[in-house]
Amino acid sequence: MTASNDHLFGVYARAPIEVDRGQGVRLYDRHGRSWLDFVQGIATNGLGHAAPVLVDAVRKQSEKLWHVSNIFTIPEQGELAEKLCAASFADRVFFTNSGTEAVECALKLARKYHASRGNEERIDIIGFEGAFHGRTYAAVTAAGNETYLKGFGPRLPGFVHLSLDDHDAIRAAAEAPTAAAILVEPVQGEGGARALTDAELTLLRELCDANGLLLIFDEIQCGMGRSGKMWAYEYSGVIPDVMCVAKALGGGFPVGACLATEDAASGMTVGAHGSTFGGNPLAMAVGLAAFGEISSPELLDNVRKQAGYLKQQLEGLKQTWPDMIDEIRGRGLLIGIKLKPNNREIMTLARDNGLLIAGGSDNCVRLLPPLNVTEDECREAVGLLEKTFEAARAAAQQKEQA
Repeated sequence: MTASNDHLFGVYARAPIEVDRGQGVRLYDRHGRSWLDFVQGIATNGLGHAAPVLVDAVRKQSEKLWHVSNIFTIPEQGELAEKLCAASFADRVFFTNSGTEAVECALKLARKYHASRGNEERIDIIGFEGAFHGRTYAAVTAAGNETYLKGFGPRLPGFVHLSLDDHDAIRAAAEAPTAAAILVEPVQGEGGARALTDAELTLLRELCDANGLLLIFDEIQCGMGRSGKMWAYEYSGVIPDVMCVAKALGGGFPVGACLATEDAASGMTVGAHGSTFGGNPLAMAVGLAAFGEISSPELLDNVRKQAGYLKQQLEGLKQTWPDMIDEIRGRGLLIGIKLKPNNREIMTLARDNGLLIAGGSDNCVRLLPPLNVTEDECREAVGLLEKTFEAARAAAQQKEQA
């Protein structure tokens, strides 16, 4: 029986796949067809579909306790927060259900930080073109993407949008008396898999230090091992004051977190923020299991190894298919391919050939395999991409002859 979407909001341009189950890097539909899934919930299933360690964590915790209010102490929150802080710059953690909620927490934290010091005029959040921070009202305003803002009325006040290449404008915005924080992804995901340079991140840190701003990193997609290190900021050595994480933190289960230094979080006192579901026992059990696997040296080594292999093979494809590939981008297993043909057409052809890849702006597609992907699976993906390019070239030639 085919499922009906008649009663759902029509907000998704859904691929014609009725998903049924997944196992590791494979996704299966209701008719038994399988795909090599290099989307993985958009970098969310860090350990692949139905990872046994996560299934076991859900099963055990679901038989014990699912949910209680945050008016009670939830011991697993403290345990996961301790692990996150030990593995990062942070001293404090607030748990959410999603990445966009973690961003909302960070935005409130930044303004509260200044207000608690008597500087309530300092509300401006400086963000950048190509950013994506989620779909809540403040998060879409922070990113400034017109596609996600059009039709929703006036933008929220206190947000500044700049080009990462316009250093003079960034400097002027940071020096403004109303500036509160800079919000940036060390590796932009939806923005075309752009990895910021060490110099760019260093400049932002210096401007924050010089002007009393908080530096907020959005590592919702590029964090939790996807870069080949636990956090993408580790490559530059630039330390943020606040960091938003989610996606792979729950391995597919809804878990997010806002991490901060003691000083940055000092304004977040009792009653300043809260969440009904954030950090509940079921989410924390899965988060602990996912963190334990992803933070292991062996898994991070695998990310670096397979990322190196994929990028080497993709550079080879670029030489072989100059009419298809313009540039290889990204960091770790957040890999972007800037295309010459329309990226949506390539995504469709890839799906027809048994490979699922994600879209991105600047005419990019993204490869986001699970972090425990094998070299054989990466080799298979490269082969399917080549088949896709063959189909795209054949289709282009047919158009020319028509």
